[in-house]
Amino acid sequence: MLVVHAAPKPRSARKPSSIGLAVAGGGPIGGIYEVGALRALDEAIDGLDMNALDVYVGVSSGAFVAAALANRLDTAEMCRVFITGDSDQFRIRTEDFLRPALYEYLRRLAGIPRMLVGWLAEAARHPFDLRLADSLLRVGSALPTGLFDNEAIERFMREAFTSHGRSNDFRTLERRLYIVAVELDSGQAVRFGAPGHDAVPISRAIEASSALPGLYPPVGIDGKYYVDGVLRHTLHASVALDAGADLVFAINPLVPVDTAQARTQRRNSPASLVEGGLPTILSQTFRTLLQSRMQASMPKYASRYSGSDLLLLEPDGADAEMFFTNVFSFHHRERLAEHAYQRTLSDLRQHRAQLGPLLRRHGLGLRDEVLDDRGRTLIAGLRAQAPRHSAATSRLQRALDELDAAICANRAAPRKRKAATKPARKRAARTPPLRASRGPST
Repeated sequence: MLVVHAAPKPRSARKPSSIGLAVAGGGPIGGIYEVGALRALDEAIDGLDMNALDVYVGVSSGAFVAAALANRLDTAEMCRVFITGDSDQFRIRTEDFLRPALYEYLRRLAGIPRMLVGWLAEAARHPFDLRLADSLLRVGSALPTGLFDNEAIERFMREAFTSHGRSNDFRTLERRLYIVAVELDSGQAVRFGAPGHDAVPISRAIEASSALPGLYPPVGIDGKYYVDGVLRHTLHASVALDAGADLVFAINPLVPVDTAQARTQRRNSPASLVEGGLPTILSQTFRTLLQSRMQASMPKYASRYSGSDLLLLEPDGADAEMFFTNVFSFHHRERLAEHAYQRTLSDLRQHRAQLGPLLRRHGLGLRDEVLDDRGRTLIAGLRAQAPRHSAATSRLQRALDELDAAICANRAAPRKRKAATKPARKRAARTPPLRASRGPST
């Protein structure tokens, strides 16, 4: 489903548009959905370079997607990394996401004797004033803060962002990248990549942003602990808008399912989510909270960012396939990525008349030959493999890309800048030179 929030006061066309991307979380499957949707946008929108946007914002699993794009990993290669598994850049390892947090288990077990001593001392002092709730709280302190180890994820991402000419340092990226996490002890959102928070390695920031409470332990950085950025906002699209983006593409893979609507459209769905037990109920609850919070914030964008356009892509309410896919399963990732790819092309096709004028304001356009090709598939487009690159050739290719971008930017500089210097030169020619300087230049 494509939601178009057109600017009430469209920007002036006198300057080039600043374009941003905001990507939400959703676990590994959410990331795969986002990659499929991004591939469709990349192919269907003329003039859109997913590796040359002005600002990238990522939360949770979307943080890795945003960081990969900012690191010049194109959408085709991302599909090969996440979906087909035949990339020569790096390979995703599913076991990294589900490795038990053994150190956390041992650390909590080591604290049990101290907890019991404290409880017995309290019982001896107040033998007739023991409360069940207090006892349960003490027991709760011995439970691990997360089931799975996110240190393995950080190591994997560190390897990915320190090879083939990529960077694990916010400060060396050409494009602005913000990864959002929530500081546990204050509940405030933190934008890693912003001044004051840009010395943190990108891989570490992603680890913090994806530390969903209960699944992964909080991540310690500089004496503070951080958890998943979705606890504060679903998308954090405002980060891109605050950075001056005139057009923001936003992707949210997690929405609640409407089982009645799904059955009406003959999609495979149970009569009630109760049949799925507690995990299904919790999933629907979590998705509903995320979507309701995002829907409440959308109207604020129109008033606060009246000159900016926002395009939000997400599954529709009848998308039972997306809802009932295990968020930690990679078994059906090719099918799910293709599903996201086709749904995105369908959404663009459906809104073609509305999107045309909006995109033209930003120097973009729709490729009709792509949208009209109903037999087009994501996987077929990946069969023409890109040339295999070693680490050295990848660094060379990156340098050539940077040089090409610099040349293009220099050629696109407004001519009026040159014209404006001519009067200044004439004035300088008429002005006699100073004989001496009495102090340092300002």
